[in-house]
Amino acid sequence: MFKYSPHIYKATTRQRAAGVTMGKDHKKEGNKKEIKIVNIVVSTALEKDIPLEKMAATLPNTEYNPEQFPGLVLRIKDPKTSALIFSSGKVVCTGARTLADVDRSIQSIIRSLKKLNIHVTIKPEITVQNIVASGSIGMDLNLNILGIKLPHTEYEPEQFPGLVHKLKGTNATFLLFSNGKIVCTGTKTEQQVQDATDKLIENLKKVLKK
Repeated sequence: MFKYSPHIYKATTRQRAAGVTMGKDHKKEGNKKEIKIVNIVVSTALEKDIPLEKMAATLPNTEYNPEQFPGLVLRIKDPKTSALIFSSGKVVCTGARTLADVDRSIQSIIRSLKKLNIHVTIKPEITVQNIVASGSIGMDLNLNILGIKLPHTEYEPEQFPGLVHKLKGTNATFLLFSNGKIVCTGTKTEQQVQDATDKLIENLKKVLKK
């Protein structure tokens, strides 16, 4: 089941919706669809053992509390991302908005490890785990009607103003708001974001016409 994350909501409400592609706008005239990637979550492995205590003591912008969690958090300034690093060399990176920024973030981690005399000689294989996108579909939505007629939804306006919709046949889950703003999560490619949003718009029009 989809669990709402306040971090996703806060991040997206601070931004103007604009088009997908990692920096380029995609607008669809018919329904004025505008959607933008706001977070790419990736994982990789550096194939090196990482001394997390030494890393935390040596490098700035780190957080390490092994009693609470086995990973170290490294905050990268440029691009503005965060990496969760484990002693096994596994890494989870969040906050990038483009795949180019993902690559830059991983290279920044590798440079930081060099300061600890840890030399990563492989080219890390990056796996996209999730893409979060936000934007607008250019139409007002009656969430009360959608909560009844649209399948695979959760809508509890007393707790949260958005409607959660799991798009059948895809891995995408949407947050829908009455002003037409949306948040999409669960996809792994830019094309999946576009396809899922187009399918969502098609389904919404069918339901709202009934």
